[in-house]
Amino acid sequence: MLHMSDSFSKHDPALTVRRILKVNHAGEFGAIRIYGAQIWVARRLFPDIVLALREMRDDEIDHCHQFLEAMPSRNAKPCRVMAFWSLGGFLLGFLTALGGRNMVWICTEAVESTVHRHLKDQLAFLQARDPDLYQLIASIQEQELAHLQEAEKNQTTRGLGHRLLLPIIGFLTDLMIWLSTWGDSSWMRAEMAFSKRA
Repeated sequence: MLHMSDSFSKHDPALTVRRILKVNHAGEFGAIRIYGAQIWVARRLFPDIVLALREMRDDEIDHCHQFLEAMPSRNAKPCRVMAFWSLGGFLLGFLTALGGRNMVWICTEAVESTVHRHLKDQLAFLQARDPDLYQLIASIQEQELAHLQEAEKNQTTRGLGHRLLLPIIGFLTDLMIWLSTWGDSSWMRAEMAFSKRA
């Protein structure tokens, strides 16, 4: 009988690296769409936050390009359902922006918190396996953390809306990651957790 630890130990770490790149590239694409929709609404309803949203979207565009450039040398390919990320990101950005400035920042906090958790796991896995990708993700993580801090700073209230929306948007972000990778993200997370214990 094959134990879980046996299947992990025989698993090719390069496959996990490819999954990491696929998930991260798709996630950055989704973030671009979220910010794009929020900017579209904010221009009309609360233009004072457009500049901050544009700066964060520019960071995500840069991250997306960097992950795409890292793919060929690792035989990785973009996610097959980018349209899913496009529509999901746009809807999340549009609906949260309609809820007002505070909801925009709650959305940013929820998404960036989820991203930060995923990147932290990835860094633990990559440190000894792919130093170049480790450095790339570490530098991107710093910018994502700055987005999270900006979102926390700009929230005027942290009441019921915050308590309800934060876990819902975080769950939706995790769900998009899982669906877009056909469940690969669950396997990847389990493998990374195993590698930390090994």
